[in-house]
Amino acid sequence: MIAIIKYNGGNVNSVQNAVRRLDADSIITDDFDVIRNADKVIFPGVGEASSTMKNLKEKGLDLLIPSLTQPVLGICLGMQLMCGDNEEGNTVGMGIFDIRVRKFPAKDIVPHMGWNTVSQFRSDLFAGTDENSDVYFVHSYYCERSEFTTSVCDYILPFSASLQKDNFYAMQFHPEKSGTVGSRLLETFLNL
Repeated sequence: MIAIIKYNGGNVNSVQNAVRRLDADSIITDDFDVIRNADKVIFPGVGEASSTMKNLKEKGLDLLIPSLTQPVLGICLGMQLMCGDNEEGNTVGMGIFDIRVRKFPAKDIVPHMGWNTVSQFRSDLFAGTDENSDVYFVHSYYCERSEFTTSVCDYILPFSASLQKDNFYAMQFHPEKSGTVGSRLLETFLNL
């Protein structure tokens, strides 16, 4: 069973539909026991960092998520909240990845929205994915590059398109909106 974490961040239904297309059973939940006992956990997100982090803290999910031992996938805002300091609302994330989340410089079009290329793959999650594949992004804040970076995108500046540390995986882009490439990445995650 795949647990999709329920909180005030959007996009949970799109993620569940993408998981269903891969013939996997999933449940949208904030129940601690269900999440702890799931085979895999997906932490999606669309929204604003400080209010979302407040909601996670009210439910205790900010402590549960970093304690999980099964594969966990953070998507977009989910990825950013798995990091440390976040410039959006001066938010302190969960610190799974010791990376700062910064706002794109205003010298170009923000948010970064639409299809863009990811490259420099450094994870088994990208097995079978062509280097320089295009995926779908919607974000105004980015995760800096670090030793946890498993792919890079360049928009105004190079940033972490995906991260991995132990059982924690994260994607700034939306695999559920990224066509066959995104579907393949989700399937690879579900088969870990």
